[in-house]
Amino acid sequence: MNEETSRAPPSQQRPSSAAPPASRARPTTRKPATSVLPHQTPRLRDHYLFGKKLGQGQFGITYLCTHKASSALYACKSISKRKLLCREDYEDVYREIQIMHHLSGQPNVVQIKDTYEDSMFVHLVMELCAGGELFDRIVAKGHYSEKEAAKLTKNIIGVVEYCHCLGVMHRDLKPENFLFDKPGDDAKLKTTDFGLSVFYKPGQYFYDVVGSPYYVAPEVLLKHYGPQADVWSAGVILYILLSGVPPFWAETDSGIFRQILQGKLDLESDPWPNISESAKDLIRKMLDRDPKQRITAHEVLCNPWIVDDRVAPDKPLDSAVLSRLKHFSAMNKLKKMALRADIDNSGTIDYGEFLAATLHLNKMEREDNLVAAFSYFDKDGSGYITIDELQQACKDFGLGDVHLDEIIKEIDQDNVSLYVYIWSTSNNPTFLFNPST
Repeated sequence: MNEETSRAPPSQQRPSSAAPPASRARPTTRKPATSVLPHQTPRLRDHYLFGKKLGQGQFGITYLCTHKASSALYACKSISKRKLLCREDYEDVYREIQIMHHLSGQPNVVQIKDTYEDSMFVHLVMELCAGGELFDRIVAKGHYSEKEAAKLTKNIIGVVEYCHCLGVMHRDLKPENFLFDKPGDDAKLKTTDFGLSVFYKPGQYFYDVVGSPYYVAPEVLLKHYGPQADVWSAGVILYILLSGVPPFWAETDSGIFRQILQGKLDLESDPWPNISESAKDLIRKMLDRDPKQRITAHEVLCNPWIVDDRVAPDKPLDSAVLSRLKHFSAMNKLKKMALRADIDNSGTIDYGEFLAATLHLNKMEREDNLVAAFSYFDKDGSGYITIDELQQACKDFGLGDVHLDEIIKEIDQDNVSLYVYIWSTSNNPTFLFNPST
């Protein structure tokens, strides 16, 4: 399980239907909480054996663990309590646990098994998803068609409808949060990471800006949104599944947001002439900028392209789609890896504490975090990060199979210097590496 930094600092997750966050100053006299769970629990290690690290995020690390009594394998997400700075932070973690229990039983949601707490950590023992991420699985399989994209979309939007029926908004739907439970053709696609999810009531609106740059809905950027924002995010995933690239993109966060708010939805250039009109019609309805006009999750599930096996063609999509999908996924991993370096209170590099590619407009880290990230990769202090240094970092982060030379060669068609940027809120991008050195 790949537990990425997909959640804002918990103290920034204050949902409200009354007023924007700026008008809701938090009391400073509240006594800090000391525990997340309302009851004491046994010791985790009395029941589970810890194995290798599976992933690392801003607030915790996910490990492979083995249940001593049954020898069954699970994933354990251990959240550091030193990152929880106030009572509301503890409440947010407890809400994530409550939501996972609330959604248990849905076959395409990662199941939570046990929860433990000690003086240092809160441990969430969950179903192990050993089949890899959504895009990685598609690329590895090779053969890929509209019909398969329709099946994946049905699973994804099925989870969205289930969440909405139970009064839950996910708020961070993106490909990285969809994992297969096992290798093999009979694997189930599972939704994970409910760290940004919230309970909501009909007619309730939210104002805090959370999500991920490519997938965030326009009404979220405008700070007035409801559950329809999840449908937009699912529509972005569908667009990428059929084309290999996101519908709205730019070189900076601010550029992406401008495109989301104002950019034209391209359904004309390659590969769209070869995509069925039914698929394109569904995408238009899911990516309607007006959330009141946007199709609902239930309506997506009733769409002929999803329901009727004869509508979505089974012929392989153009190989260029798979190639773009492969490189989009790989570059996302590199950006996340670059942005997973931060400086913690002890002055040491703590990988996973930075915000990765996830957007949290309420609070972004300062430029010194970017310097820390750059310094980690720039081993020789030359001021440039070479391909060799980045390749070594890939291995350190378990991404040894990323072929940087191929990615750079395909992107850098004119053989000029290529720079990969760390995005910053100052809109002054800092280059990460120059492959010509």
